[in-house]
Amino acid sequence: MNNVLLAVAPILIIIVYIYCKDKYEKEPKGLLLLSFVFGAIVSIIITTILYLGFDIILPLKDDSSVLQQFIKAFFVVALIEEFSKYVIVRYFAQPRFAFNEPFDGIVYAVMVSMGFAATENVFYVLEGGAQVAVLRAFTAVPAHATFGILMGYFMGKAKFSNSRIKLNLYGLALAVLFHGTYDFFLFIDFIPGIWIGAFISLIIGIVLSRKAIKKHQENSQFKSL
Repeated sequence: MNNVLLAVAPILIIIVYIYCKDKYEKEPKGLLLLSFVFGAIVSIIITTILYLGFDIILPLKDDSSVLQQFIKAFFVVALIEEFSKYVIVRYFAQPRFAFNEPFDGIVYAVMVSMGFAATENVFYVLEGGAQVAVLRAFTAVPAHATFGILMGYFMGKAKFSNSRIKLNLYGLALAVLFHGTYDFFLFIDFIPGIWIGAFISLIIGIVLSRKAIKKHQENSQFKSL
């Protein structure tokens, strides 16, 4: 039970952080909860199905192949996982009346991402214990949040733009890029010291995420109300 709490704690911290950053017009708690649950269940189901399908079509068995690990990082793990989150934000959250300012894209994308991360984290922590929980609290969990913010920034802009499809897909592509880069450097850990690239990409992602949050806050139409 303690390990489950350790797995969930950083996720709750990030959720509260993003909720507080939504300064001017809070989202309905029911929609936030549903987004989290859909991320925790539906995204995981979509991801699992696509993983199984990809493994049948193009099995990647050579862990020492840089090319195979590149394909796995970007076109299997990153694309599948971010697409599974994107689908929920795009077809559940974005059409909602409550999604009424660009910052809401960040809020809902993070909620979906944290739902996904919660399920993933619990499985990893139950298998690996408290040490894994602590490690992932400072790596994988904030990484998922970062991918969500970057995706949500553009999906928030997309709802109020004539270039909705382009901006939505740009958000998905940016999340895949950062997710794939992060995983790729971890997957090729047979190259000494290469793992540092994952943390560099995460730091860059966090910096960009902070800027994205600030920009949508500053441009909120509810700011002066």
